[in-house]
Amino acid sequence: MKSLVVLSTFLFSISSFAADAAKGKNLYSRCISCHGNNGEGIESQNAPRIGGQHDWYIYSSLVAFKTGERKNPEMMPFIKNLSDSDFQDLAAYISTLKN
Repeated sequence: MKSLVVLSTFLFSISSFAADAAKGKNLYSRCISCHGNNGEGIESQNAPRIGGQHDWYIYSSLVAFKTGERKNPEMMPFIKNLSDSDFQDLAAYISTLKN
C-alpha cells in the first residue's frame, strides 16, 4: 500500500497542473462540516486544519485514507466514491484556503 501512495503522490506532483480548483471548491462542500469553511479545522469534530497545506500533502493523505493506509472511518463516507481526479481537484482547492 505504501508504494501505491508514493507512486500516486509522484504522479500527482508531475500532473498537478491539470487539477481544477473550481471543481475542488464544489467537492469541498462535503468537507465543511468537519474542516470548516476555510479549512481551519473544527476541534469538536476532531478535524485538523487543512487549509493552506501543500496540494501534494492533501492529495497523498486522501489516497492513504481511501486505500486504508491511514485509518479514519469518519472520512470514508465522504471520500469512498471520489476519483483520483476528484482528489487532485480537492487538493488544488484546499491548498488555496487561508485561515
